[in-house]
Amino acid sequence: MSETTAPIDPSLLALLRCPVAVQFKDRGADPGRLELVKGCWLVSSDSGYKYPIRDGLPVMLVEEGARWKDTAVENLPVPPPAE
Repeated sequence: MSETTAPIDPSLLALLRCPVAVQFKDRGADPGRLELVKGCWLVSSDSGYKYPIRDGLPVMLVEEGARWKDTAVENLPVPPPAE
């Protein structure tokens, strides 16, 4: 994928939710919304989990999001490392 192509379709981004945060009952009616960061990361402000986008596919595994939770957004590697 080139740097100029969109890393994720905006309509898909609008549908995706953090699998951890959607379980929260105290975060409003639509918890777990994700923000595209650095062009290759999906970040949940509700849970703090960060999910990489590899080869155009978001890796929405809880274990993967937890792996990067304590990494500051500015320190997330670009591109995300391979598993």
